[in-house]
Amino acid sequence: MLIGSIWNNEVYAQLKAIKGETTYPFLLNLPEEEQIDNLSGDKQPVLIFLHGRSLSGTNLDRVKRYGVLYAMNKGQEVPGIVIAPQSRGGWDPDKVIEIVDYAIEHYNADPDRIYICGMSMGGYGTMDVAGKYPDRIAAAVAICGGGSVKYADNLSQVPLWVQHGNRDRAVPMSESKKIVNAIKKADPEADVTLTIIPGGTHGSVERLFHQDEIYEWLFKHTRKGS
Repeated sequence: MLIGSIWNNEVYAQLKAIKGETTYPFLLNLPEEEQIDNLSGDKQPVLIFLHGRSLSGTNLDRVKRYGVLYAMNKGQEVPGIVIAPQSRGGWDPDKVIEIVDYAIEHYNADPDRIYICGMSMGGYGTMDVAGKYPDRIAAAVAICGGGSVKYADNLSQVPLWVQHGNRDRAVPMSESKKIVNAIKKADPEADVTLTIIPGGTHGSVERLFHQDEIYEWLFKHTRKGS
């Protein structure tokens, strides 16, 4: 049973907009209000959601339109600290890790339980962050995206779950297959799973954020070597 649920419209009332502290502004949801100041309690996992191109821009409220925050507002249970940054187009791994460092410094965040997930452009971003910083990420989920094969060796060090619909016309499922094959070539024993969703379109796979499976899978991992 997942913990830390925020139900219906209550989640948006508890969101905090953090601007000017990191390169990417972000929306933040803490499991308990007092954890902002209480750094002596149990450390919390951190889940970062990277949006797709359609939510890019300068209106931070756009990142509520789909993904983890949207699913939480519909009743999905997600534990820990949830962060949804906004880019103006594309994801820079260094700027995402800047947010991770900020969360560790300012909140009760567990550096051994940093998770990242994303959809479409955010799926590519997820793979780039995990690929450039495999020693920082405990596990990652990339949906209807792809990845750079230059990171294949590094990605083989991170537990990955890649999902793609077989009717995706925006980003072909061959993109996910390509990066997964590169990872397996780099290390046949790599902990990487590719799930092809029958009938899944580029938009319909958003429903995955409204189900327990990806969160249960992510949060069972702890950073390797910790």
